[in-house]
Amino acid sequence: MTKNRSQKQKKARQAAPADQGSRSGRKPQDDIVRIFGIHAVASAVANPRRDLIRLHATTNAQARLVDEIRKIGGNPARLDGLVETASPKDIDTLARDAVHQGALLVTRNLPALDISDIYDSKLVVILDQVTDPHNVGAIIRSSVALGVEALIMTGRHSPEESGILAKTASGGLDLISMVSVPNLARALDDLADNGFDVLGFDSEESEPFETIIAKQDANRPLALVFGSEGKGMRRLTREKCTALARLDMPGPIKSLNVSNAVAMTLYAVKLMRDGLLK
Repeated sequence: MTKNRSQKQKKARQAAPADQGSRSGRKPQDDIVRIFGIHAVASAVANPRRDLIRLHATTNAQARLVDEIRKIGGNPARLDGLVETASPKDIDTLARDAVHQGALLVTRNLPALDISDIYDSKLVVILDQVTDPHNVGAIIRSSVALGVEALIMTGRHSPEESGILAKTASGGLDLISMVSVPNLARALDDLADNGFDVLGFDSEESEPFETIIAKQDANRPLALVFGSEGKGMRRLTREKCTALARLDMPGPIKSLNVSNAVAMTLYAVKLMRDGLLK
C-alpha cells in the first residue's frame, strides 16, 4: 500500500460517523469500566486519553496512588474532585472478589484506535481470537515490559476491556496502543503493505522460530501473530502471514500457554535486536 493510499483510507475513515462498534467489529456496549488495583488505576489516571469519572479509595491507597502516578509521569491533579474516600469493605461491595488494593476507578473505555494509527510502530503483537482476559492481560503486561508498541485483537471472540484484564496487565493496558479490528485478514494485509514482516506461530508446517528471526532485518517493523488457546490461528490468518514459525520445546511438554509463548518470543526478539542472539 502506498503512503497516499493509506492517507486516503485514513481520511475516509475519519469522515465516517464515529461508531466504535463498526470500526472494531464489536456491538456498541456500555462504555463504563471499573478498574482496580494500584498499578492499573495509576496508569489509567496518568493516561490523558482516559475519561475519568470517580475514584473510590482508602486513605492509604490514595497516598500510594499519588506516588505511583507521579512515578510514571502522570498528573495526580486529574483526580481533583473525583475522589470518594472509602473503606476496604465499601470497595469489596463495588468490586466483588477482586484484589483491589483499596482502589477502584470508574472510567470510560479507552477511545478506539484505527490500525492506521499504528503504522509507525516497530513491534506489534496480534491475537487471533484469544478469549481469556487473564491471558490477554498477561500478554499486555509482557508486551509493555518488552517494548511492544501496539496490540491488535479481533473485534469478536476477544475480551472486552474490564477490571480483570486491566489488573492482570498491571497498568499495561494504558501504556500500549490497543486496536480492535473487524477483519483480521485485511488488517494483516494492511500491515504487510506498510512494510511489516508478519510472522505467525503455528506448530505445524513451519520453521523453527530461531531460524526465521535470525534472518529477519532488525530495522524492519515486525508483527507477531498468535492463535487462540485451543485452535491456534485460523486458516485465513495463517495464509496472510509472510512466514510461519514454531517454538520447539526441549522438555516432555511440547506446548505453552499463549501468554507464556508471547513472553518467551518477545524476549528472544529483544535479544536478537540487541545483537545478543545469533
